[in-house]
Amino acid sequence: MSESKSLLPRRDFLGGVAATAAAIGLGDLIAGAQAADSGAGTEFQSWLDGIRGKYRQVYDAPAPNNGFALIWAHVFLMTAAQGYNVPESELGVVVVLRHSAIPIAFSDGVWEKYKLGEYFKINDPATKSPAMRNPFAHIKPGDMPLPEAALEKLVARGVKIAVCNTAIHHQSARLAQQMGLPHETVKQDWLAAVLPGVQVVPSGVLAVNGAQSKGCSYCFAG
Repeated sequence: MSESKSLLPRRDFLGGVAATAAAIGLGDLIAGAQAADSGAGTEFQSWLDGIRGKYRQVYDAPAPNNGFALIWAHVFLMTAAQGYNVPESELGVVVVLRHSAIPIAFSDGVWEKYKLGEYFKINDPATKSPAMRNPFAHIKPGDMPLPEAALEKLVARGVKIAVCNTAIHHQSARLAQQMGLPHETVKQDWLAAVLPGVQVVPSGVLAVNGAQSKGCSYCFAG
């Protein structure tokens, strides 16, 4: 689990969060106030309301960690169904991809275009070199120890996957600067590459909080 030690510098990240808050905070506050006045829920709240089942778990993934957040989500579905003697429909699982785990949510194209394996320090299981594709979704033999844990397979089973928009904003800005590219171009490419069934949320920490408010037990997976 070497990737668990590969978090990008936290001081840089926190500085970026402050800039992000300055850029997007006012609009979010206004939108939130308008939603409260109208009695309407936000898209994020509606997503939280979709967490199903009696037994609920949230996996907090701030780092890729060899895809263990996905693996543990599969293990929970398998063992909780046995242990509680209930169908999977009674099990609610949320995986929150934040900080340096966000590329797990992206399609292969941006992995290759922006060399995300190199940037996020994720190796291809086959070549042992920086990955040029997403080894956690639409996987090849040998990518993951449990093929059933591939992202799209979990989504098909009802697992709710969240990816942090604050991290997308900051990490895309940092990489855009390194590559000499317009930040907005890189950011929009990443957002367009979010895989089907994955929800972009305002922040990963908010999604963890929201899932717990809906009765999910917390498990650190990074």
